[in-house]
Amino acid sequence: MPTLSLAPASAADYRLRAEKRLPRFLFDYLDGGAYAELTLRRNVADLEAIELRQRILRDVSTLTTEKSFLGNVLTMPLALSPVGLSGMMARRGEAAAAKVAGEFGIPYCLSTLSICSVEEVAAATKGPLWFQLYMIRDRGSVADLIARARAAKASALVLTVDLPVVGTRYRDVRNTMSGGGGAWARLRRGLLSYMMHPGWSLDVGLRGGPHVLANVAPYVANATTPADFSAWANASLDPTVSWKDIEWVKSQWGGPLIIKGILDHEDALEAVNCGADGIVVSNHGGRQLDGVASSIRALPPIAEAVAGKTLIIMDGGIRSGQDMLKALASGADLTMMGRPWVYALAGGGERGLAHLLSAIKGELSVSMALTGITRVTDASPDILSPAHSAA
Repeated sequence: MPTLSLAPASAADYRLRAEKRLPRFLFDYLDGGAYAELTLRRNVADLEAIELRQRILRDVSTLTTEKSFLGNVLTMPLALSPVGLSGMMARRGEAAAAKVAGEFGIPYCLSTLSICSVEEVAAATKGPLWFQLYMIRDRGSVADLIARARAAKASALVLTVDLPVVGTRYRDVRNTMSGGGGAWARLRRGLLSYMMHPGWSLDVGLRGGPHVLANVAPYVANATTPADFSAWANASLDPTVSWKDIEWVKSQWGGPLIIKGILDHEDALEAVNCGADGIVVSNHGGRQLDGVASSIRALPPIAEAVAGKTLIIMDGGIRSGQDMLKALASGADLTMMGRPWVYALAGGGERGLAHLLSAIKGELSVSMALTGITRVTDASPDILSPAHSAA
């Protein structure tokens, strides 16, 4: 059982550090999922259940984890997922994460609902920057967001499509982060929680401002706190969005378009028909429709349907280099990782995130060697135990 007095070695260790450092309502916002969190747990458990196939007496003296993706040579097949409000978890968190990701040689995907603006994040990184977009009712604001991402030289637009309505997250209800609770709840969530977490309060609360959702701030009137902006975002999500809107987004963007939030092979085929350059197999980290399949369970039939027709990314449950290898062997071209990078940044700053990425790359290399492959691009179902694959 890892303890806070030991040096962190894994995502689980950084999760403990983040839990200690962050005010409760912020940690639960990051860590929690929808309803009973069944899908959240499945994302991790189903990856853990897949067995790797150990192979021996093969020359694995020269290994490479590099992968070409959208015109960039990445140090490993991983991108940092968009996580809303991550600038509340660490001082100017999105810019810090993008900086580390760029130095490491992997993409960083910025959430629409970030504390740092796309312009600030673009200035902080030399690596590939992707921009995640939510469709809101005001199409003029959407068009302007796309134009700003293009001006900031984002190399891909990631359109999230699994949020026509916001899933209910019971941890946020209990913490009153989703509203209500009265004066005592606001005091408990605010001043009392800040007093119990002085490190966060000084570093992020006092020195990490402004605490606004900078990407959408130009379009929101009379909002001064993250809670105000979140309420606006929840009310502004457009439940009328359909496949016919993809062409409009493509016309506004003009670059690589990735559709995020696909769990069904028929939807994957529809995305291909709409001209998506890539798809993300994702259940929104278990934060939307609880009870759906894990991402790794959904991946193989989707890969069977659209492999070679569009790029396939898997997001959900990635906690280690071994998880990454299992996803690649199950049909993904690339993986994305959300909560763990925020745990590391919150619990260890930029150094902590850099350390976690190095550890994950090391896990990937060792797992490749012990499954008998020397190039990450050679990952296939052959390295999985047939009785315990994701299919």
